[in-house]
Amino acid sequence: MIEAEPIKRPSWLRRAWRFLMRAIALFLLISVVSTAVYAWVPPPVTLLMLQRVFEGNWIHKSWRSYGNISPNLARAVIAAEDAKFCEHRGYDWEAIEKAWKRNQKAKRIRGGSTISNQTAKNVFLWPDRSYVRKGLEFYFTGLIELTWTKKRILEVYLNVVEFGPGIYGAEAAAQAHFGKSAKDLTRREAALLAAVLPNPIRWSASKPTSYIRNRAGTIQARMNDVPDPSGDPCKRAIAP
Repeated sequence: MIEAEPIKRPSWLRRAWRFLMRAIALFLLISVVSTAVYAWVPPPVTLLMLQRVFEGNWIHKSWRSYGNISPNLARAVIAAEDAKFCEHRGYDWEAIEKAWKRNQKAKRIRGGSTISNQTAKNVFLWPDRSYVRKGLEFYFTGLIELTWTKKRILEVYLNVVEFGPGIYGAEAAAQAHFGKSAKDLTRREAALLAAVLPNPIRWSASKPTSYIRNRAGTIQARMNDVPDPSGDPCKRAIAP
């Protein structure tokens, strides 16, 4: 009986496969190492910041530790962006399901983003609403939730999020919009900053439209439902 010879794959296919495997391994290594480093070291720059430079807006930012940012701002962004921040492990599945159903009928992709999602996007990825970017955001969210504390996630978010053209982080925003340090922000000022987060290029915390003033008022009311974030935003343990 004559045995059939094994099918040989073309050499170019083997080389492409090896290249792909090495690229994936390199990506995993770099992503894990960078996530571990940023658990302690401030991220120096983000892709969004670089994009804004090419658009003509220079980078204005000053890193501040969590203890040097007003608890009012932490409270405001949780109330505005992610009321379940201390309850989930990076993913708000109910919000994701609602966003998925909405995206089936809409041309513009919207996500059920949490603060963890937004931190992962801001630190590691580019500004885009494609499913590829969302998939990578899902991956990096898992990494930071595994390696960072909730306090660290919120600290990084408050230091890299965009509050205006070329304005990044709580300190730069407080100085630019209110002429004071981030640690001295009042409840109203914090609510105004949180109100512009969906579109900081279009809206201004220091020159709010009637819509932003009303939105800030809603956020202020919701802040009453957020436990005091001083010291640690999530003092209560997250259920497994």
